Amino acid sequence: MAKTKTLHDAFYETLKDVYYAEKQSVRALKKSAKVAQHDELRSAFETHAEESAEQVERLQQVFEIIGKPARAKTCEAMQGITSEMEEDLEDFGESPAADAVLVGCAQAVEHYEIARYGTLKTWARQLGYEDAAKLLEQTLEEEKKTDALLSEIAERINTDGTEEAQAGEEKPRAKAKAKG
Repeated sequence: MAKTKTLHDAFYETLKDVYYAEKQSVRALKKSAKVAQHDELRSAFETHAEESAEQVERLQQVFEIIGKPARAKTCEAMQGITSEMEEDLEDFGESPAADAVLVGCAQAVEHYEIARYGTLKTWARQLGYEDAAKLLEQTLEEEKKTDALLSEIAERINTDGTEEAQAGEEKPRAKAKAKG
């Protein structure tokens, strides 16, 4: 008879998933930093790549706390997000919208990580792993700050790609329909 899965099992499996995702995130951030056109965005990617490398180390500490080996399990979600990023870079790489697209991809990664770290932090507390919960909370807060920073940068750079693309074109106007 198959063993009944527990919250501890779910925690460990999700931890392995996030460990893989975070390692992929470091690679994606380094690549994004190389192709980013705006200095501020490039710097944000470089800084978060370093921070993400520290987050990988923090995850290794969480594995130690729960007495399990630090192993990665392929994260289908992260593979999908990074695959989409590759496609977007091919499609928009030389365009005025390239950095805006990079920010969108980076925020998809951050939102995934925020969701996962929030879940892991909650489960760690429920399982009595307070030290692990503190480490996961630290990473969660870093991910939220990065997401907010990316939003701020996007507000400044996204306008760069729109005016050139719409030059000579009439901007679409919203038309209100009256119901009657």
